[in-house]
This record gives sequence, structure tokens and C-alpha cells, in this order.
Amino acid sequence: MKSLSQLPQLVAVASFAMLAAAGAKAETYEGVQPIASALSRADVNAEAVRAASAPDQNVVRGSRGAETVAVSKDRASVVAEAMRTAAQPDQNVTPGSRVNSKVVSTMQNPVDMRAATAASSRL
Repeated sequence: MKSLSQLPQLVAVASFAMLAAAGAKAETYEGVQPIASALSRADVNAEAVRAASAPDQNVVRGSRGAETVAVSKDRASVVAEAMRTAAQPDQNVTPGSRVNSKVVSTMQNPVDMRAATAASSRL
């Protein structure tokens, strides 16, 4: 009977031994991707301090006045392009306007017609 009374102790010791063996095989977690930073920790800290002490950092965008815009085209060409686009005869028609249809413009753009008329009257 002594051996049956020692059975729970034997099972407990065996389970602890298995847990210890499993714990010894655990891997360390090193993240999903390796850390590749161009800046050192001190540089990042200095940048964070500069950003945190910047004036007006919590001001809503647009409350500082007008923002500058980089201009890539001259005003006259943008106005001409906008007028030509706004005057297109089929500008509100899409291929999905009718079943199995294609948009085929049969009308000439009024801006092009005026330009052609002005060019022919100069001759």
C-alpha cells in the first residue's frame, strides 16, 4: 500500500520535471523584423526633444494662415484647361449611363470651335 500512497507524489515530481524540460527549450523573441535604424538612440532622443519643444506644435492646421503651394503651371494655361474641360459637351455622360453603350463624342468642344473661328477670321 505504500507504493499507492506515493503515486501522487511521483506524478507531481514527473510533471514538474516535464515542465522544467519544456521551459529549457523555450526560444527568445527578437521581433518580427530586425531593427535597422539609421539614427542612434541619442540622435532619436535629441530629435524628439526638438519636436516636443517646437513652438505652436498643437495648433490646428490652417489656423496659422495661408499655406504656400508649389506652382508647376502658369495661370493662363490652367485657366484655359479649366474652361475647355468645363465646356466639354459630354462631360456628364459616362459609359454606364446606358446599358451596353460607349461614349462617343459627336459634338465639337465649344472652346475649340471659338478658337477655330477666331483663327479663320484673322486670315
